[in-house]
Amino acid sequence: MKFLHSMVRVRDLEASLEFYCTHLGLAEVSRREHAKGRFTLVFLAAPGDESRGQIELTWNWDAEDYGSARNFGHLAFAVDDIHATCQRLMDAGVTINRPPRDGHMAFVRSPDLISIELLQKGDALQPCEPWLSMPNTGVW
Repeated sequence: MKFLHSMVRVRDLEASLEFYCTHLGLAEVSRREHAKGRFTLVFLAAPGDESRGQIELTWNWDAEDYGSARNFGHLAFAVDDIHATCQRLMDAGVTINRPPRDGHMAFVRSPDLISIELLQKGDALQPCEPWLSMPNTGVW
């Protein structure tokens, strides 16, 4: 058995691609338009890791209310430098819901309210400001 992908329904494909590709750094692997079914599938992967588990963004052309997406759980990514990653996301306007106070773990949310867990590769980084004193925001 081989894990293929996780599917996330998105409300705004362009906003989601900006979040996942521009801000998180994933790359679009493939895109499929299904005019008869009125939906688009976009597959994303971490650069250099395209053959492993991917994220499938499903955009239904007709508006739907998916609620808060809290029932999905979360997607998790290992990052080289959790402090730099969180700073880059924050500079791009992404809310850091659970700051990396421990130098190991943080949570943010996509434009579709999908929780994204960021984990430091290897050992935790030395805890530092502004993360140490930053409170949690919202839910994740």
